[in-house]
Parts: sequence; C-alpha cells; structure tokens
Amino acid sequence: MRRIILMGAIGCGKTTLCQALRGEAIVYDKTQAVEFHPEMIDTPGEFILHRQYYAALTVTAAEADVIGLMQSALDQEQIFSPGFGHIFPKEVIGIMTKVDLVKDEKELARVREQLLAAGATKLFEVSSVEKTGLAELIEYLGGES
Repeated sequence: MRRIILMGAIGCGKTTLCQALRGEAIVYDKTQAVEFHPEMIDTPGEFILHRQYYAALTVTAAEADVIGLMQSALDQEQIFSPGFGHIFPKEVIGIMTKVDLVKDEKELARVREQLLAAGATKLFEVSSVEKTGLAELIEYLGGES
C-alpha cells in the first residue's frame, strides 16, 4: 500500500479516517503531533490553519507517496488556498469526509470544487462512521479492501 499523508483542518476527520482505514474502533482523539503509521501519516489540523507550519508539512510529506487533502463536507469555508497541493512534488488527492451528514448536493459540489482548486487530481467521498468510500480509497492506495 502506498503511504498517504493526511492534511486538513481541525475536526475534518483525519484521525477518524486513519482509525477506519486500519479497522480500529473509532474513538475521538485530538492529534497533538504528527503520528506516523506504516501506511499513513496523520497531521494536526493546526498545520493547515497556520502558515508557519507549512514547512513542517513539506518536510513530513517527504515520507509519503500520496498527499491527501481532507475537508469535511460540512465545512463550507475555503480551507486550502487554490493551488496549495502544487507545493508537493507528489500525487495529490482530495478526500471529502462526513458525506453522510450532508443533505444538500450543493454543499458537496462546493467542497469538491475547493479540493480540485487546491490541486487534487482525484476525489474520494467518505464516511468513516458509515464505512462508505473506504474500499475505493484503499483500492486506490494499493491495498486490499
């Protein structure tokens, strides 16, 4: 399986997605520091929200094969600057989380547009709680679902 680094705002579901992809029980756990797992890297949300941490993201991303830009489908705020993903010389994908909680297709479309503008070349729509979209992401990363 290719190793992915997960980047996104506080509360977008990075740690929850890590737990779901690893088949673990989903338990809320605020990520305080970068967490390295064999198949993924979980970063604190503060790294995206404060530009002074961008250098830490670029250095840490060297350990990954794929950059995962994550945004909650509930968060309509622009999280990533347009073209943000281009600072990484790697494949960049967008992962929209919490899709099970959205009722309006317009909200989903807006987040899709934001992730594509940030530089994602492929989008995944997941719900870690409902287990939707996880098999597709695992398959894409080269693992078995």
